[in-house]
Amino acid sequence: MTKNKDFWRWIEAALNVIGGKWKLLIVIALKDGTQRYSEISHKLPAISERMLVKQLREMEHDGIITRTVYPVVPAKVEYSLTQSGKKLIPVLKILGIWSIIYL
Repeated sequence: MTKNKDFWRWIEAALNVIGGKWKLLIVIALKDGTQRYSEISHKLPAISERMLVKQLREMEHDGIITRTVYPVVPAKVEYSLTQSGKKLIPVLKILGIWSIIYL
């Protein structure tokens, strides 16, 4: 029974970090490398600016992405996946396969 409780606790912890509609899509947007904010926004046109900023901040806080600010005018900010973020890519590929079969 303890192993079952641990499993659910681990799933809950994972969903706290990657849950929601946008975070996994942001990971997909960053899977091919570093992107500027505008590039991510362009890949996800349905997300509001406010929500994108919120999700990026949460993901940075949780160690899924890194944010690099360059001291230039106009400001240049780039986002990329951390090692933890990159480990989500195989999971997303499996989820994509499952989705194809499900649909």
